[in-house]
Amino acid sequence: MSREMLLLVDALAREKNVAKEVVFGALESALASATKKRIHDEADVWVSIDRNTGSYESFRRWQVVADADYLNEANQVPLSEARKDDPDVEVGDYLEEALEPIDFGRIGAQAAKQVIMQKIRDAEREQILSDFLERKEHIVSGTIKRMERGNAIVEAGKIEAILPRDQMIPKENLRVGDRVKAYLLRIDRGGRGPQIILSRTAPEFIIRLFELEVPEIEEGLMEIKGCARDPGLRAKIAVKSNDPRVDPIGTCVGMRGSRVTAVRNEVGGEHVDIVLWAADPAQYVIGALAPAEVVSIVVDEDKHAMDVVVDEANLAVAIGRSGQNVRLASELTGWTINLMTQDESAKRLEAETAATRVLFMEKLDIDEELADLLIEEGFSTLEEVAYVPLAEMLEIEGLDEEIVNELRNRARNVLLTEAIVAEEQLEQVAEDLLTLEGMDHDMATRLATHGVRTRDELAELAVDELTDMTGMDEEKAKALILKARAHWFE
Repeated sequence: MSREMLLLVDALAREKNVAKEVVFGALESALASATKKRIHDEADVWVSIDRNTGSYESFRRWQVVADADYLNEANQVPLSEARKDDPDVEVGDYLEEALEPIDFGRIGAQAAKQVIMQKIRDAEREQILSDFLERKEHIVSGTIKRMERGNAIVEAGKIEAILPRDQMIPKENLRVGDRVKAYLLRIDRGGRGPQIILSRTAPEFIIRLFELEVPEIEEGLMEIKGCARDPGLRAKIAVKSNDPRVDPIGTCVGMRGSRVTAVRNEVGGEHVDIVLWAADPAQYVIGALAPAEVVSIVVDEDKHAMDVVVDEANLAVAIGRSGQNVRLASELTGWTINLMTQDESAKRLEAETAATRVLFMEKLDIDEELADLLIEEGFSTLEEVAYVPLAEMLEIEGLDEEIVNELRNRARNVLLTEAIVAEEQLEQVAEDLLTLEGMDHDMATRLATHGVRTRDELAELAVDELTDMTGMDEEKAKALILKARAHWFE
């Protein structure tokens, strides 16, 4: 038996192209499984095969548990019982007993064979997958072998991969026998072994296709900085040149559009906009909104948003069909983009100016003329009036040192009073609201002023009520309310 086992291990390792240790492990599992069938299905049995001689030993073991936790005599032993044989034994230790090697018989041998072959199949699949991953291939090319519940099973060499229905390009009609390319999205490791999951809708698919078509990317002369997609309809990619002699947009387009056309053909004719990446966010957004022309742009760093002004004729182009152009530009750049016409911009500016004028007149107790002077000089908040350097404020025509100091003192007193009130409001806010994901002290204070001081009180709000209280957009308000309600369903 010992010599036969070594020969069997050697033969299986060669035939299946897996390590001998994998075969030994499979044999040990098979022998343990067959032994358990003779003793008890729930028995804890392990087998150790000598790698040099092929001889093996079988052991049965019981875990030591507290008397109160003792449930299963097949693989557990109560602490009080275990200490009769070994006074030093502790909970969590194991008691072992050597087993006599048994004759498995025909049924046992068959069961052992099944376990061995399954383990080896798993190891073989892992080896093929490992070899594939070592080649660092992000694009999988293969043939659709069969369809299962709308998902395509793609055969690529020795590996099988799954292209789920939701990762196929909409309106794409794939059939058995079709050749397809797809992006290696992830590897799911479940009970059926590792499964390769593919995608034809991931933005990375477009990036990898361009890398195949544009050798300058692999050479490091240029790079793709990002991609946003509406699969099957439109995509935007941002490109950057690392060599001043290389035009990144022209390089990706190719001679007579050959390179971009090759990519489009692979993704069902999806239109691809190639945008020049820029380190300056405003310039990047202007490029991403192409083909629309931008008149002006205002960046709000705090909200990570931009107000983009376009003329009336360009508004429809900037928005795109069903908001597609502005949505993709926002995804590509990572900035929230608020599009508006020049008239809308003027009305918004007028409204903001009026609100700031009222703020300065009420809080600083000044007249309209002085409030307008501050606004003209670029002041929009009390913090700016309070803490802008004295020298800068003294440069404003019409303000002397006495007026400047008085303005600064009034602004600081108002801010101090508001901070004290906010602190008092915050003390009334419950801990479960303060620690809610997405909540900060400023928002908690604003909610408290409207009588919302607990997580449940926030959870009971409607989305429009929360937006009115805080000024946040609908999506963020909806997400925050859902988080506040989460504990109701746990």
